Amino acid sequence: MPRGDRRRTRSASSSTGEGPRSLHLLTNSLPWTQSGYALRSHAVLRAQAELGLTAGATTRVGYPVTVGLPWAADRDVVDGVAYTRMLPPRLAPTAEQRLEQGARLLADHARRERATVLHTTTHFPNALVTEAAARATGLPWVYEMRGQLERTWVAGRPDGLREHAAASERYRLWRDRELEMACAADHVVVLSEVLRDEVVARGLPPERVTVVPNAVDATLLDDAAGPTEPAAARRDLGLPDDGFWVGTVSSLVGYEGLDVLLHAVALLRAEGVDARCAVVGDGVSRPSLVRLVDELRLGAAVVMPGRVPPAQAVRWHRALDVFVVPRRDVEVARTVTPLKPVEAMALGRPVVASDLPALAEVVGAPGAGLLVRPEDPRALADTLRDLQADPALRRRLADRGRDFAATRTWRTMALRYRTVYENLGSER
Repeated sequence: MPRGDRRRTRSASSSTGEGPRSLHLLTNSLPWTQSGYALRSHAVLRAQAELGLTAGATTRVGYPVTVGLPWAADRDVVDGVAYTRMLPPRLAPTAEQRLEQGARLLADHARRERATVLHTTTHFPNALVTEAAARATGLPWVYEMRGQLERTWVAGRPDGLREHAAASERYRLWRDRELEMACAADHVVVLSEVLRDEVVARGLPPERVTVVPNAVDATLLDDAAGPTEPAAARRDLGLPDDGFWVGTVSSLVGYEGLDVLLHAVALLRAEGVDARCAVVGDGVSRPSLVRLVDELRLGAAVVMPGRVPPAQAVRWHRALDVFVVPRRDVEVARTVTPLKPVEAMALGRPVVASDLPALAEVVGAPGAGLLVRPEDPRALADTLRDLQADPALRRRLADRGRDFAATRTWRTMALRYRTVYENLGSER
């Protein structure tokens, strides 16, 4: 896709004075994709609309037909958020031509919607499309680096091959292209201070980077939203009242370190602690985790209900005495913060997490939980045992977590987006 200079708009505000009108280009979305990415996108769009911003969304060219949904309509509305699809009669035959096709469709959509700013997310093909559409329309654009997919790719390699993957040309080119697109954007959004420091160290001007972390729906902070005591929440799910329940709601992938959690539960049970575990979610690691449950003879002490809808996930959060984030010490886990622990804090659950920079930022710094050495079942078991024996400590951590989560609602994040949009161009 050809690149070149384009006119830079000094502001994203509408010429009619009605404020910024954002158009988001997404990789996927609800209702067809239920993922952390899709849920964050939906929360952002709802929060921007509730703040009074005009926020529209479209998905990459061909989606969702290209993921096996040929009957999909060209528009879906979920909770009042409209997702428009870019579904041409025929997809262009080559990857480069599909990028150009997407850019033309996005530019046309931006003109129809009278957008004043384009906003896209990881990874770089979205940025290439959005940059070309911005060049065609003269609009500013924002690149939101939600993760580092090149590092996720490395973390997903089998043991013994990760070092080779991290030294590969594919990794280097992928990483360089992400930085190139970040530098080309008018502004960059990242999810953590750790990632902000990294992209600034690699050459991005600090005034062009804003942290908009994962946040929660303010309704999660409402005590009236459901049972708050773990035993009551467990009864609501048909689980036993008794036992000390630990666990997580997560994608089941290797770098989440859920095998470490299972080993820690086995250690506790061997010591006479009635530790029980819920691992909620699905992913490539599920079969190996099921086998590990059998090998450790954990049996009925571990519940793995699979992927559940968002409303059901809240009930599982409430059922836990402690929420655990046992991520492995890999690069992607050091820089990318997950959403689920903040939701757990909002619901009044203490958090135990691996002592990694991105997790320390949301767990250790606000004092909302405890940090443990990564990949160490013994250290995790010792910390969980201390919490099991100290209900007062659990209550203190839960209170601090709720205070922290109250500062991270999607409405407060929408205010940050509005500031970014209104200031676009002033850094150039």
